[in-house]
Amino acid sequence: MQQCESPQASLEALAAFIERYPRLLVVSGAGVSTESGIPDYRDSRGEWKRPPPMDHRRFMASHAARQRYWARALVGFRALSEARPGPAHRALAALEGRGRLSGIITQNVDGLHQQAGSRRVIDLHGRAELVRCMRCDGRRMRHDLHAELEALNPRWRELGAAIGPDGDADLEADFGDFRVPACGRCGEGILKPDVVFFGDSVPGARLASALAAIEAAEALLVVGSSLMVYSGFRLVRQAARAGKPVACLNRGRTRADDLYALKASLPIGESLAALASRF
Repeated sequence: MQQCESPQASLEALAAFIERYPRLLVVSGAGVSTESGIPDYRDSRGEWKRPPPMDHRRFMASHAARQRYWARALVGFRALSEARPGPAHRALAALEGRGRLSGIITQNVDGLHQQAGSRRVIDLHGRAELVRCMRCDGRRMRHDLHAELEALNPRWRELGAAIGPDGDADLEADFGDFRVPACGRCGEGILKPDVVFFGDSVPGARLASALAAIEAAEALLVVGSSLMVYSGFRLVRQAARAGKPVACLNRGRTRADDLYALKASLPIGESLAALASRF
């Protein structure tokens, strides 16, 4: 793996990588959105900064877990819904617009790549602004559900807490009286954000689209991800097994460090903006 001694040399090496592989596919992670005010889960060693996110099986099995999740979301989701694209999102959209990227597979659920203007985006873990019924598969917009939750739980509306990743908040309380509605369409189903929770699986059709995008690409660029979650790591491993060069722009350790042809430990937004200005 090539690791350059200076920031400028790393930037030049990344520019040469992008120049060499015009059908370049990006795999992006939480580090792309931190400059938009959305916290990430892991530190530079790839370790948890906070307790792991909600587990899918626990959410589905426990009404108390769902009460806690939705109460905290009333506080935390405001930061996610109000976030706007940062320099990394805008730079990647510019690179795509100039024909330098074949697309983006993002592990993020914030929709900021699309807001920035990227057109070919696969949301590997879904989109946080949508809610799905786990019984009838009905969809509704999350802001609509949150309005209902606020009406049902007026005293929770004004609570404040530190914001966590993916619309969570560091709120601890007795959640026993928090009211969570069932699906308004079927009257029975559990409502869950239309995202892949920890311990859940990426839907088969979406995974197939991601693997097809890797097959069609010349090379891969990992941006802002430790790849500690298997769903992202296996995409990079698939590219490496197919003989496709993989580069990484990320500060700190990642799960795929032994698979990269090039790794640059640089500020993500600033570096992508500088790279986009060259093409």
